[in-house]
Amino acid sequence: MITPVHISTPMLPAIQWPTGAAADAISKVESFQNNATVLVDKFLSGQGEELHRVALATQQADLSMQLFMQGRNQVVSAYTQVMQMQV
Repeated sequence: MITPVHISTPMLPAIQWPTGAAADAISKVESFQNNATVLVDKFLSGQGEELHRVALATQQADLSMQLFMQGRNQVVSAYTQVMQMQV
């Protein structure tokens, strides 16, 4: 019989998930990626999906991810600049 081991860990801070505009942007990027994945799977399994629709969906997913990452980079850059300001 295996005895379970209980490890005590210090209390970790709660993770705060993005809300508002950030959450909306993440959900839209995720929906574009899910749509592209579904269309690619249908195309590869021979379910009659047209190639141009698949290409457009994958490009849309890629562009939305690139745009999201650029916005994130801008926010991180602005945060870094604010933190470096001397008071």
